Amino acid sequence: MNHITQRDAWQGHANCSLCAIRNSVLFAGLSEADFEVLHKPIDQFELKAGSVIYSAGESAEYMYTIRSGLVKLVQYLPDGTQRIVRLLRTADVVGLEATLDPTYKHDAIVLQNAEVCRYPDSAAEALSHTNPELHLELMKRWQSALDEADAWVTEFSTGTSKQRVARLLIMLSKGKVGNSFALFSREDMGAMLGITTETASRMIAEFKRQHFIVKVTSSEYQCDISRLEEIAYN
Repeated sequence: MNHITQRDAWQGHANCSLCAIRNSVLFAGLSEADFEVLHKPIDQFELKAGSVIYSAGESAEYMYTIRSGLVKLVQYLPDGTQRIVRLLRTADVVGLEATLDPTYKHDAIVLQNAEVCRYPDSAAEALSHTNPELHLELMKRWQSALDEADAWVTEFSTGTSKQRVARLLIMLSKGKVGNSFALFSREDMGAMLGITTETASRMIAEFKRQHFIVKVTSSEYQCDISRLEEIAYN
């Protein structure tokens, strides 16, 4: 973990010139004076897959912006089964509920190695009252989170197992150069789609045989979007 001063962050030192905190839309409207309201040092983390950023029920004191990697939000059913309710990627804000609620609502767990920056929610909330641009952007982030939650219900909880897996692969490849993306465990896939680990494994194996997805490096795959879309939406 690196502690970065406000001045370093504002001037782009310590990689902050490339950091989502500096460049994301959420903070794009801040003046230097506003930026300094984030009065505590900004903490920059490099986290391995499996690292827990926070757990449900913990005091919500910070928000996090993802510089790189992938983070899953997990809820647990009464029987202990986990359901992944959302995936967050570069420039997404994790822990947005900290602006409204005293505790976090999910477990936030790193799915693929990630770099994140942490900042106090109290400072961001205070700024939202004095900076109309930031307040509007926070509202847009909330709406985006609601839209994505709706999409997860409609895209990944309905249809056949094959359709759900196809839709997930399409989502993972969006915005990627050459439709290239990294696959994760079949257990996680099952928790996202409400299917068994075995079913997720079977569907991925079938898509590989049919060359709907093809390995291009040791950890990266490319997919045939048009063929997957035929499965996903027909």
